[in-house]
Amino acid sequence: MKRFRKPISVVLSLLLVFLCFACLSVPRAEAASQGICSVIFMIGDGMGMNHLRLAEQEGYTLFMESGADLSGWSRTRSYSHTVTDSAAGATALSCGVRITNRQLCVFPSDMNKTGLQPRIITENALSHGMRVGIVTTDKTNGATPGGFSVHTDSRDNAEDISAQQLSSGFDLIWGAKTSTVSKTAAAEHGYTYVSNVTELRALETGTRSFAQLPSDCWKLTPSKSSPTLAEMTARSLSLLSADAPYGFFLMVEGAHIDKISDDTGDDGAVDYPSKRADTAEAVAAFDLAVQAAVEFARQDGHTMVIVTADHETGNLYADDASGEYAFHSASHTGKDVPVFVYCASDLFAEGAAVNNSDFANLIASRLGWEERFPIEDPAPVQEPSGSEGGAPAESDGRNFFRRVIDWFRALFQSISDWFRR
Repeated sequence: MKRFRKPISVVLSLLLVFLCFACLSVPRAEAASQGICSVIFMIGDGMGMNHLRLAEQEGYTLFMESGADLSGWSRTRSYSHTVTDSAAGATALSCGVRITNRQLCVFPSDMNKTGLQPRIITENALSHGMRVGIVTTDKTNGATPGGFSVHTDSRDNAEDISAQQLSSGFDLIWGAKTSTVSKTAAAEHGYTYVSNVTELRALETGTRSFAQLPSDCWKLTPSKSSPTLAEMTARSLSLLSADAPYGFFLMVEGAHIDKISDDTGDDGAVDYPSKRADTAEAVAAFDLAVQAAVEFARQDGHTMVIVTADHETGNLYADDASGEYAFHSASHTGKDVPVFVYCASDLFAEGAAVNNSDFANLIASRLGWEERFPIEDPAPVQEPSGSEGGAPAESDGRNFFRRVIDWFRALFQSISDWFRR
């Protein structure tokens, strides 16, 4: 009998580990009432409802509003101003706290949070074993992608933002090329460097990638070397959803709705014909990305899509005389922005206006997380910056934690395969 004790104990130990992981996976498969375990969070930077009306007036048929399971409004402001910038706007959406304009995922100094920083929803997703991706038409170290990936006192800290992103452990970070990310630095942090659409299409499942793409990726028909935002969205979803037992979190930004709406042209005009046409194209390109995301989510059955904006740009409305939509400002406004939700119908009451800082908790509840935002984490001690811009002291810990998660994933898969045999 003794000779059987060791094999039996090994089997029982493996069974115990298997059951533990099976129990841990239950909340992912049964998260909330509609079984959501993955989230696609889409941000049309600067996109107010009238930007959609302008695009339709310019001849585009939009998918965005059609078939939404839920629609409402987001109240946009920051802690410091009634009109938010993109940095504080993204932070409100990602951390569940309103902060000072131009800051990224740090508490306002006058909130007496010395030594603490708010956890980002993407960081929390990693801690739950989810895969994480960021896709944008902006530079990868821009304000909105920064608001979902880094902690820093200023959106202008480009080198620090890129260094933290490289150390984040995210599965993919894709956007327009910036001078603060090199092919060598990406490789040193375990990322495949991607510079064009051909390389993007060639990525293999399980490959972590950092894309530095041509700046025209926002257009409906960019150059041959550049993907569209819709293709970037579809490709990222195919990579993130593969071998993702705990789901994934993807943030997608159409940045150029804001960039074009901000533009005053060579002569300083607030409104001009090409501005309306270019803005409509940026909206239409973002809309195709939304369609790609929703089509994936509907086929997947366990993915929720949220579409909103960080703020409105341009004070866009129709003139009484002509009925044409026109820009009446070249800056941000405090208008409420639209929210469309797909594959989840009870995230909030139909037609309700929710604070921009509410979304992190709405998502957390739907995913079955016990944590409630804002979550306070100790701020890491910053090491002196080196020639590559430096990296926060916490980066090694993040990478270690990610390696532990990957190891347990592999162990779980091995045990599952063993029991199937």
